[in-house]
Order: sequence, then structure tokens, then C-alpha cells
Amino acid sequence: MRIAVIALGKIGLPLAVQFADSGHDVVGVDVNPQTVDLVNASTEPFPGEAMLQEKLSALVPAGRLRATTDYSEAIPGADVVVLVVPLFVNDTTWEPDFAWMDAATESLAAHLTPGTLVSYETTLPVGTTRGRWKPMLEAGSGLKEGQDFHLVFSPERVLTGRVFEDLRKYPKLIGALSGEGARRARSFYEAVLQFDERPDLARPNGVWDLGTAEASEMAKLAETTYRDVNIGLANQFGIFAAENGIDVYQVIEACNSQPYSHIHRPGIAVGGHCIPVYPRLYLTTDPDADIVRTARLLNASMPERLVKQAEGVLGSLEGQRAVVLGASYRGGVKETAFSGVFPTVEALRERGAVVSVHDPLYSDDELRSLGFEPYEIGGEIDLAILQTDHAHYRELTPAQLPGVKLLVDGRNATDGSQWVGTPRIVVGTASVPVNADA
Repeated sequence: MRIAVIALGKIGLPLAVQFADSGHDVVGVDVNPQTVDLVNASTEPFPGEAMLQEKLSALVPAGRLRATTDYSEAIPGADVVVLVVPLFVNDTTWEPDFAWMDAATESLAAHLTPGTLVSYETTLPVGTTRGRWKPMLEAGSGLKEGQDFHLVFSPERVLTGRVFEDLRKYPKLIGALSGEGARRARSFYEAVLQFDERPDLARPNGVWDLGTAEASEMAKLAETTYRDVNIGLANQFGIFAAENGIDVYQVIEACNSQPYSHIHRPGIAVGGHCIPVYPRLYLTTDPDADIVRTARLLNASMPERLVKQAEGVLGSLEGQRAVVLGASYRGGVKETAFSGVFPTVEALRERGAVVSVHDPLYSDDELRSLGFEPYEIGGEIDLAILQTDHAHYRELTPAQLPGVKLLVDGRNATDGSQWVGTPRIVVGTASVPVNADA
């Protein structure tokens, strides 16, 4: 097959590589000339994706994968076009911002030719494929969906850093607008993906047709919204436990020993492109989902709550030297999308603290470009707040943070035995440090 992939980001490029590695001819389209040049030079544009560089080094010289900024070069005559352009959400209104996706769809429509299957993999509000993309593609191309071309929604379900592993592990969900579109989508994804055996699933791992685009759209929103709501519940339990001298981790471990309980862990923040965003997309089409809204607001409040706890122990934070450990939204990943570092730093600055940030994955210049003053381990500090569960921090000791008066561990990542005698708050446990008396 001849396949075009629109947007060569952290999901799109591995998808393009996966398709090419399965024996097909792939052209990637991206608006960033630097990304295009790097791909054509067999160089990964971003670090941290397992096996990506190795596969690029083999596929690009072999002529199976190339990149361009020109839609007219990639779209006409393609058997399949896969679009995975980012969709943003307004921080204030929680409304989706379709600007980038609209622009990409209009460019795609202008060059669409008969016989093409178009698959959207970007997570969408329910009804978007049928209500927005179908009329836009038809208007821009002069073609008829279901007759001249076919449209399907098939959400990406992978985590950056392990995309190729996840593509094998999880069923590929599809929801088309017609029976022929569903047939074409199943045939396409079965030709470009390979699946691990999953005896734990009710049906064989592979391509799962959910019957409609709307069902497929909702499935992606539901699986990610579930995680946000579950974390919100864990945070609610953690707040109560901390106020009542209870270790919430013992409680959660006890609950999850029973097979019908799957409580997640509390934490200072929920970050990344997915979990904090998709509940808001869900709420745009189900505004009465109060449980979803409450969980999202609670999770968003956690940085402020933990900074307030620190203030309760230390008193005024005015002039205090505070370091936030971790800029990334999760451990081992160099990505700050919706990271808790931003509201944590803001809450500290609002209280007059002198704030710096440390992250082993970022250079000082990179931290400065994010608006942070870099911190070097070993520098004098009064307060440390662990925001990211990098492996680098798991053996952290007071000696590495000279002068530290309080550690707020927002991920329960540090070893309490290393902090005997130094006040330490762990999210979800009593706010009065107990190991100072150990």
C-alpha cells in the first residue's frame, strides 16, 4: 500500500515507521521543515522513543519512508491517509481548539483522490468524525464519503517511549461511517500491525470494530477519563487520610488485594497530553458529567494543596529557597505537557518563595527556556518538592539538599529511611512528619 501520515510528532512518526516496517511505502507530512529534514536524514527528531532511531536508520535509506511539507506530494493516489495532528484544549473554557486539525483537514481535502481511506487517530469529542471531518472533507474535495472515499476513527492508544510495544499489546479500535469503510479499515490495520496474544482478553487481540465512529471516539475518551477520575478518587482518599493520620498507601494496597478494587495512587499532579485533557473533551459533549468535572478540578488543585501543606509546616514561605524536583510530567519522559511543575512553581512564587527547578533530563538552558531558574543538586535549599518520579530521585538524601528543612514528596518516590530526622511530607499521608521521632 501507499500510505500518507499527516503530522510526524511523537505518535505520528512512530506510526509512519511502523507502517513502513510492515512492508508498505510511507510518506510523512509535517509543517515543520526541520522535522522533515531530520526524518529524511534518518535522524530521530526527538529522543526517548525505543527502537525509533534503529528503524529510521533502516527504512529511510531503503526508500520505504520519506517526509515532506507538501500535501500535494503525499496525498494524491494514497491508498490510506492517517491523520494524527494535535488537538488543543483551552485552559479557561475547556473547549477544544481545532485550529491545527482544521488546517490539516482542509489541506488533506484539497488533494484527496478517489479510493482513499482516511483514518483520524487524534483523540476527539464524540461526534467529531461524522459531524466535522466528513462535511469538511467532502466540501474541500468534491468527493462523497462512503462512495468516493471512506472515513474511519481509530484512536491511538499508546504511550510515548514505548509506542512500538503498545501497538502490539492493545487491540486496535476502529469505528467507520459505512460498512465498506469498516471493511477497508480492518484490512488496513491488519496489514500494518502485529498483535501479541492476550489470553486475558474476552476476544482475540487484534482489530476491534466498535460499529460506529461515535463508539470508537467514546472508547478513547472513556478509558482515559476513567484514569483521571480514579486518580481523583485516590487523591480524595489521600487528603482524608493525611488529615486523620492514616497511611493511604496501606489502605489502597489492602483494597486492591480484592479483585474488584483497582484504586490508583494519589499524586501532586496529572500531566501529559492525554489524562488531563481528554476528560475536558468528554465534558464538551456530556456537560452533565459532574463526577468527571469534580475529579478534574480536584486533580488540578493538588499542587496548590501540597504547597499549602508545606506552608503549614514551615510558616511563611516568603524568601524561602524552594526547589521543584522534576519538570517532566512523568518519570523517565522528557516532556512537560500539562506538567505539575508549572502550577507548583506558580503556587510557590505567589507565596514569595525563591523558586528553582531541577530535572536530570533537561539542561539549564532548556529549563530557562521554560521560564525556570535551574537548580544544581548540592545547592543550599530550604524546601524541596518532588514533582516527577524520576528514578534519579529515588535515592535522594538530605545531604544532597544542604539546609533542607522540609521535603514534600508528591509521588511517594523517596525512601523514608533516608530522611530520618528531616521533616518529610508524602502525598496521602499525615501532614505532621512522623519520622523525625524515629
